[in-house]
Amino acid sequence: MAKHFIINPYSNPSSKEDILEVEEIKTKKIKETWQKRELKSKEKLVQVCPLKHTYGRVIIKVDLQLKNYTTFSDGSKIRLERQFNNLNRRETEPVQGIVISAEYIPIDSEILISHNALHDSNRIFGYGSGSSDVQYFSIPEYECFAWRNKDGELNPMKHFDFALRVFKPYEGMILGMPPTLIKDTLYVTSGKLKGNVVKTLKGCDYVIIYQGQDGKEAQIIRFRPFGDPETKREEEAIAILNDLTDLVNNGKLKIGITEKDCELFHKSHTLNKI
Repeated sequence: MAKHFIINPYSNPSSKEDILEVEEIKTKKIKETWQKRELKSKEKLVQVCPLKHTYGRVIIKVDLQLKNYTTFSDGSKIRLERQFNNLNRRETEPVQGIVISAEYIPIDSEILISHNALHDSNRIFGYGSGSSDVQYFSIPEYECFAWRNKDGELNPMKHFDFALRVFKPYEGMILGMPPTLIKDTLYVTSGKLKGNVVKTLKGCDYVIIYQGQDGKEAQIIRFRPFGDPETKREEEAIAILNDLTDLVNNGKLKIGITEKDCELFHKSHTLNKI
C-alpha cells in the first residue's frame, strides 16, 4: 500500500506573543484545576467519619497531595512534583494523615507513618468516594511513628523515641570543611533516655520527611531504643555514651540531622513543634 504525504512549503509560524498567550492560558487552567482539587480535599478532611479501629490498628485519612506543595514566607504556595527523577520513597511518598480512630491517640490528631504504609493492603475501599486525593487507611500501629497534640508538639508512638545525629566538628586549618558524622550514634530528645548520647545498632536513624505546620518540608529522626516485644524487634539503643554526652553538653560536638543543619547543643533541640 502506497502512502502519500502533502507538504506545504509555506510555513506560518506563530508569533512569540501568541505562544506566550497559549502557555499562559494552559498554566491558568492547570492552576485552577489544582485549586479545585485542593478545596475538595479540605472539605473531605474536615468531615466526621464513623470508621472504628480494630486492635493494633489506627484508622486515618490522608491527603495524598499534601507533600507536593511548599509554602514561601509570604504565604504563597507552589507545587513540588516529587515523583519525577526521585527514587527515594521517603521523600516522595505521603507520610502523614489525620486520625479517625485509634487506641490512645486523640481523634483529628496529625500522625506520621511509614513511607511504605499507604498501599492497597491497608486501604479502606468503598468509603469516602468522590475525591481521589483523600483516601482512608487502616495502618498497623508499628508503622505509625509520631502524633501531634493540640499544643503543636510531636509525640513518639509507643516503643519509639526521637533523636538527632552526632557530628564531630572539623578542627583543621581549612575553612568551610563539614563536620564528620559519628556513625550509629544518636542524641536522644524524648523518652527515658532524653538528653543522653547512645550507641545504636546499624541503620537505626530513620528520618521521617513530612510537611511541617509552616507548609515547608520538615524532618525528624525516630528509633526504637528499647525495641518492640510485640513485633519482636530488638533494642536499638545498646549503650549510653557518657563521655560523648558530656562533649555535646559542653559544646564540643554538634547535633542535627545532616551536616548542613547540625549545630552546638541548645535547649530547643528537645522540642518537636516543626
